[in-house]
Amino acid sequence: MTAALAPGAPVRVRDAWPERFGSVHQRTPHYLRGREGRVVRRLGAFLNPENLAFGAPAPVVALYHVAFDAAAVWPGAPADGDLLVEIYEHWLEPLP
Repeated sequence: MTAALAPGAPVRVRDAWPERFGSVHQRTPHYLRGREGRVVRRLGAFLNPENLAFGAPAPVVALYHVAFDAAAVWPGAPADGDLLVEIYEHWLEPLP
């Protein structure tokens, strides 16, 4: 992904499970995989911690605050609640 995601852009967290294929270090919560949210802000660009954890060369990737409807993630959560999570761009799929 090369284009920056704009604030308000709808996104989906990739429904990927790389841990099925070996050791990984991930900062994307399992419970958000496949969930839809919206970009709140870009936080900057950083070396990918998923590579750094294994001492591997790491590409620079953008980090975003992404908001999710809490009730869509956890049934029974307050209907007006939001969940704000930091997610790296390579885990996000832009939605139309």
